[in-house]
Formats: sequence, C-alpha cells, structure tokens
Amino acid sequence: MNGRPALTSGQLARLGFLDGPRATAAFERMGPHAGELVHLVATSADPDACATYLADLADRVPEGNEMLAALLDDEGLAMRLLSVLGGSEALADHLLRHPDQWRDLRDPALGSTRPPAYHLRACLLAAVDADPDDPAPVASMPDGEACDALRVEYRRLLMLLASRDLAHHARIDDVAAELSDLAAGTLEAALAIARARVGPEAAATCRLAVVAMGKCGGHELNYVSDVDVIFVGEAVDGSDEQAALRVSTQLATHLIQICSDHTGEGTIWPVDAALRPEGKAGPLVRTLASHEGYYERWAKTWEFQALLKARPVAGDTALGQAYQETITPMVWTAVEREGFVTDVQAMRRRVVESLPNEQVVRQIKLGPGGLRDVEFAVQLLQMVHGRADERIRVPTTLSALAELTRGGYVGREDGAALEAAYMFLRTLEHHMQLYGLRRTHVVPDHPESLRRLGRAMGGRKDPAAELEKTWKAHAREVQRLHEKLFYRPLLDAVAALPGEGARLAPDAAKQRLAALGYADPDGAFRSLEAMTSGLSRSAAIRRQLLPVMLAWFADAPNPDAGLQGFKRISEALGSTHWYLRTLRDEGEVAQRLARILATSRYATDLMLRAPESVAILGKDRGLDPVARDALVAESVSAGTRHEDPENGIAAVRAIRRRELFRIS
Repeated sequence: MNGRPALTSGQLARLGFLDGPRATAAFERMGPHAGELVHLVATSADPDACATYLADLADRVPEGNEMLAALLDDEGLAMRLLSVLGGSEALADHLLRHPDQWRDLRDPALGSTRPPAYHLRACLLAAVDADPDDPAPVASMPDGEACDALRVEYRRLLMLLASRDLAHHARIDDVAAELSDLAAGTLEAALAIARARVGPEAAATCRLAVVAMGKCGGHELNYVSDVDVIFVGEAVDGSDEQAALRVSTQLATHLIQICSDHTGEGTIWPVDAALRPEGKAGPLVRTLASHEGYYERWAKTWEFQALLKARPVAGDTALGQAYQETITPMVWTAVEREGFVTDVQAMRRRVVESLPNEQVVRQIKLGPGGLRDVEFAVQLLQMVHGRADERIRVPTTLSALAELTRGGYVGREDGAALEAAYMFLRTLEHHMQLYGLRRTHVVPDHPESLRRLGRAMGGRKDPAAELEKTWKAHAREVQRLHEKLFYRPLLDAVAALPGEGARLAPDAAKQRLAALGYADPDGAFRSLEAMTSGLSRSAAIRRQLLPVMLAWFADAPNPDAGLQGFKRISEALGSTHWYLRTLRDEGEVAQRLARILATSRYATDLMLRAPESVAILGKDRGLDPVARDALVAESVSAGTRHEDPENGIAAVRAIRRRELFRIS
C-alpha cells in the first residue's frame, strides 16, 4: 500500500478486519491514499465490507482519487461515508448505483442539523416534478420515471439520515422523528403521482386526507416498517358523495401501489390500511361522518389504543385536521368501557403467545422484555390517567414516559430504567434493519452478524458478548417493570371511575362526595384541596390515588373519618420515600389502608403513633400473627438495647402498638 507501509494480516486483524487478503486487495485498488485510509475504515461496523465498497465506489466515480483525497481532508465526510459503507449493505449498494450522491455527504450541516419536515417534503415532490407550494400537487413527470425518481430520492434522503445517525450518534427519538417526516413526504409525493394517474377528475371531485397511525403517526418510525394509514375522503362542494368516494378510493389505491410496488429502483415500504374501521373488510376510504359513527358505535378497545398516535400527514390538510379533532377526544373516554384494562392486558398476552417458539427469546419487538412491553405499559397508563391529565396525552413513547414520570405515575428510577432500555432496544432494532434495509426484529445468533451489530453499538473488545450482555440486562429490567406497571392493581380501579370521578374539579368533586355518602362534602373537599394542591411530586401522586380512595372510604362505615385519617397519615409520612410509592404501585395496600382508616379510629390512632406500620399492609403475609417467641425475643432485644430505661420501655411499647395494629 502506498502512503504508509503495507499492513500484515495480523495487524489488520488487530484493527478489526476479519479477512486480511480481501482487505488488502481492496486497499491496493485505492492507490496512493490507501495507507492513510486503513485506520479510518477500521472504525466502521464492518471494516471488510467498508473497504470493498469504498474501492468499488472509487472505481465508479469519475474523480475517484479526488473522493479518496477528500476523505483525508474532511473528517466529517469520512465519518459519514465510511459509517454508511460499513453499516448498511443496502445503502452502500444504492451508492454504487448512484455514485455521484457521495458528494451530498460533504454537507457539514448533516453533523448537527435535522432537516425540517417541509424540506423533506419539498425534495420528494421536486423529484417527481410536482410543485411543493401547490396545496394539491400533481406529478408532471411520466409515470414510470416518477416512480423510479421517488425511490431514488427517498433512498438518497435515507442515506443522509443514516450517515448522521451512524457517524454523529443522533438520539434515537430524533432519528425516528426524521424517518416519520421522510415517510410523510413520501406519501405526499406518491399522492401527487396518483393524482396524475387519475387525472383532473381528482381535484374536481374529492378531497382526500392521509392520516398516519402507529409509529409513523407517533413520530417514531423504524428504518424499515409498514406505514399504517387511514384514508378520509369528502366530496368537493357540489359533487356527488358516492362519486367522490369512488375517485378518492382510486387515489388511495394508487398511492398504496406506488409505495409498495417493485421497480428497477426497488421498493419503498408497504402502506398498510388495515387499521381502518372494519379492517380489510371495510371500505378503503370513508367520510369523516362515517368514521365518527363507527368509533361511537362499533370500535373495539384496541382501535382506540391505535388512535393514540393518529396524525394527518398528507393530502388535504384541513380535512386531516378535522378528523383528528373529531376522533381524538374519543380516545380519552375509551377507558370507561367495561373491561377496558383487562382487554388491553389480554391483547398483550395474545401477542406474546402468537410468537413462534424459536423467536421468543431473541425477539426485541414483541417478545417478553421487548419494545412492545414498554409501549403497552406507557399507552395503558396514558389511557387510564389521560382523561384527567392532559399533560400525558402525547403520542411519542419516550415523551409520554417522561410526562408520566414527571407527573408521578411512574417512579423516577423506574422511568429512567425504562427510558434507557427503550433507547437501547430501538437503537439495536435500527442497526439490525439498516444493514440490509429489511424488516426484522429477531437478534441474529450468527457470530459475524452479532459482531457487526456489537461494533455498530459501540463495542470493540468483544462486541458480540458485550451486546448480548447489555441487551439481556435491559430485557430483564423491561420485563420486571412491565409486570409492575402494566398489571398495577390501581389501573382497574381508576378505569372503573365514572367520567367526572377521575377528576378533582371543585363542582364535580363536591357532587361526587355527597353522592358517595360523605356527611360533610365541603369539609371533605377542603381536605382534598389541601392534599392535592401544588406542584410537588407527592401532591401529584395523591391526585392519582384519591379519586379511587374516595370510593373505598365510602364503602366503609365512616368515609369522612377515613379521608381525615389519610390526610393525617400523609402528613406524618409525607417525606418518606416509600409511602406514596407503595400506595400507587400496590393497589391492595391502598385499599386496605382506606378500609382501616374509615372503619376504626383506634387503628388510625395506632398508625399515627407509629406511621411506619403502614408498611405491614404491603408485605406478603404481613397481616399474619407473629409467633409469641419471636415477639418476646424482639421485645427483650429492643428494651435492653437502651441504657435509659424509659427509652427501652418506649421501644417495647412501639412494638406492642405495631402488633395491635396488625391484629386490628
């Protein structure tokens, strides 16, 4: 190799190359710059593939030596190009088909700036000769050329995103949002081609809105994924509704074909409209009124869960916005349906049970401890508590998790652990899909594939082993927290509250207190205000607990005393980290506490004199009597531990009060 002394196979192996002769042959083809490029190529996820692709690209670019020299002069360009060549076989092949696009990677803005959605949309529409400023753009390029041009531009923009992702370690939520914007722009360009196919009748007859669902709607799309959509059609003023639906169905059908078909430039991704009302058995396009009627009368629980992420992305903007404004409020009342929580929980179990046995252990999306465990837990918490708290009504999983944690619905440590695990799993998923641009969620067990993935995730010493260890640790944590949050006993109780019962607004709260049988609704409401006002985390958790506990107090003899007792216990234990957390996460503890407080002043007084006794309610077999010998031993130990007899007597009395509380 020129520029530096030739490296031996052993030296190449230490740099991360697996096939010394192949790498040597590739570098020899690069001429005088090869010796200086070896160490740059060695930083990629797959150095052997990167070297071969770089040599092939230099052969296909008329100014190949200029390109190789530019890599040595421009560190950002080198990072971006080599990361793509070593991290994605599919995008490397795209570059070999369109070698001039390497120049696009010279843009220094790629290192720090995410392109806005309107820029991606404009690039994709311009590629098919459609006017981005037209509210209903129409492609003017011949149909076959337009379909190919759309694919080439989509892959170009995808390559630029991948270079920023791989070389500059963009945040996973930032990457997913850009992928979603790229998909939205692609749908708009495909619709422009569809309008050209249908002809002037399209604009004269109908309005069509494309609403993204799932990950695209939530701004968290993968590199390779079906894009879930719903189509909404309306007649243009003066047009027949049936004729408008016929034409809008033609447009929607063409859009699906344009994105899904294979051409000489490959395919983009499948567009899936199966989440529409009645699924594949229902019409592809419905009017807004038809959508509204379906969701009011016939929709199932899972359909409202899917609507959490609905977002208009292409077509008629005003119609898409009208759809969102009409349908979204229904999402936040769906929890009042009978059996809502158990339906969602059962649906998650069915997904796991449907997996082939050989995939369960290595499935990072649907398997136990996978991405769906995080997403289902977050969505269930959102839908149960979202009707009373608008702050958690956000479609993106990580943003929703942050709001749930900030609002006290998820503990801080639990929220941080879930966020870290979710970001790791999504990053791993992206690297798995990016290599071949294939839809996969099964972690490979082939040593070379695992090694490449491990290096892409930052491992170097033993990348495959490091990847397996970190992945399994995150999966165990996700599985543990999913069980804790998704099956939280309090969820059923909150979901069962009547619409206004989930809120503590003054008028509704006073009416509910009177209806539940509180003797002094005004006094009870003042206690509620004292416990739930303010921005503290404790107040936020009490706002979750009290709507449910009010009913539990009312099921006992003295609800007013129960509420007052809870206020006094909360004041005594307000700074104790485990108290409210236990009540939130362990529904049986909160229910037991409510029953005791509203039944026995004596037991309440015992708790107030030893507030830590509340912990007994959360322990397995915590209410079982303690054996006499154990009590004698504990009492003797506590009494003789103090030099001052009065302190010793106080310690023994504390044990006695605790046991009296346990018995009562």
